[in-house]
Parts: sequence; C-alpha cells; structure tokens
Amino acid sequence: MSMGAFSLSLNVRNIETSFAFYRKLGFRQLGGRIEDKWLILTNGDTVIGLFEGMFEKNMLIFTPGWDKEGRNVDPFEDVRDIQKRLKAQGIALDAEADPGTSGPAHVMLTDPDGNPILIDQHR
Repeated sequence: MSMGAFSLSLNVRNIETSFAFYRKLGFRQLGGRIEDKWLILTNGDTVIGLFEGMFEKNMLIFTPGWDKEGRNVDPFEDVRDIQKRLKAQGIALDAEADPGTSGPAHVMLTDPDGNPILIDQHR
C-alpha cells in the first residue's frame, strides 16, 4: 500500500514563535499563510505542518498523489482504494471517504497509542 507523501502536523501554541524556531533549524516555508495560523515547512526530505488552534493533537499525515514538495505524482493509489484495503484488514476508521466519488477525499484513523492519522488526498 502506498499512502503518499508523509508529513507531521504539529499543534502549536503560537505560530510566529514556532515558525521562528523551525527556521533556526533550517526549515523553509513551502505553503500556508501565517495570517491564517498554518504553515507547511520543509527541510531536505522532512515536511512538517504548523497549525495554531486547528486540532487537539499532533497528527501524522499521508498525501496520496503528491511528493514531499506537493507536486503531483502518477500513478498513485487513490484514498478510496487505501480505505478499502484498511477495512479489509479490520482497521477501524474514524472518518471515511465516499467510495462512490472521485477526486479529493480523506480517511482518518487512530493508531493503538491514540495518535491520529490523516490520509488526505487533494486531487
């Protein structure tokens, strides 16, 4: 199963303070708007998101159809196919994509330690 590009989304208390910290570690802005309280940062092969007030916990993110720079890759495994494979393995899903649709959709699940995982297809 290929779940796409991986990133870690961090729930931060202050987006400006966090952005300043991660810039010192060599991260550069790839996307987002600090005014909207979210940024996507990259450093080499590492991608992290900073999100102020958008969700409760840090979250693992997989993005089918994109590489680590947010560029389209083809072919890719559609999130609905990933969902079908997860369900066939008995994995409980917190949110499901409508299997009768195509295009952007997402699936959410939680690992055994309570960490949220989002599989978020944008295309």
